[in-house]
Amino acid sequence: MKMLVAEDDNTSRKLLHKLLSPYGTCDVASNGREALDAFTRALNDAAPYDLVCLDIMMPVLSGMEALVAMREEESRTKKYPSCKIIMTTALDSPKDIIEAYYNGGCTDYLVKPIDTRKLISLIRGYGLIPDEQ
Repeated sequence: MKMLVAEDDNTSRKLLHKLLSPYGTCDVASNGREALDAFTRALNDAAPYDLVCLDIMMPVLSGMEALVAMREEESRTKKYPSCKIIMTTALDSPKDIIEAYYNGGCTDYLVKPIDTRKLISLIRGYGLIPDEQ
C-alpha cells in the first residue's frame, strides 16, 4: 500500500507515519500544497496513493482545498480507482464534516485525537490491509 500523511503538526505527522509505515510506503507532507504536489506527481508517475490522511487546517493550501484539487486530478486522469482519503482534523462541526464529504469527496472523517484502532479498522474495511488473524 502507498500512503500519504499530510499534517502540519510535527507530532501528529510522526505519529501517523509511525502507525502506518508497517503497512507499506508512507510519504509525508507538512502543508496542503506539498500534499497536492505529491498526489499529482504520484498520479503522473503511474504510482497513485492508495490512502491519504489529510488534515484540514494547514498552511499554504488548506486540507479542504487540497482534497478538492486531488479529486479533480483523479477525474482528469481517469486511469486509477479513487484514492481513499481520510480527513484527520480537530474540526468537528457538522458544517465541516458535511463539506468534507459532499463538497470535497472524502472517504471518511476522523476527529483528533485520532483513535488509532478506528483508523486501522477503516483501512482494513477498505481492503487495503489484511484482517487480523
